[in-house]
Amino acid sequence: MLSQLQLFVWMVLALAVFAVQVVALVDALRRPARAFTAEGKLSKNIWLIILGIAAAIGLLGIPSGGGGGGFGFFNIIAVTPAIIYWVDVRPRIRHHGRGGGRPQGPAGGW
Repeated sequence: MLSQLQLFVWMVLALAVFAVQVVALVDALRRPARAFTAEGKLSKNIWLIILGIAAAIGLLGIPSGGGGGGFGFFNIIAVTPAIIYWVDVRPRIRHHGRGGGRPQGPAGGW
């Protein structure tokens, strides 16, 4: 009973960490490359590599049905780049908007 509860808690935490990693990766994909360099951060490609590796480790850290994930400790470490992205990088590049879209006037895209 207790081991099932522990597995459930571990799975919920691992899924939450994975979600943070994937959403950070998707957000970085949507930002223009010039925003990263304009704000003195690492290039967009470097951030995509870092966040992609972190998300892959996060996926491997999700426990399977029988026991804990083998990458649990690495998952804790791999969430660090996503947290850095959310706390330091994204607030600085946010005002640059999203990349890849058509130019929009003061009334928006319509």
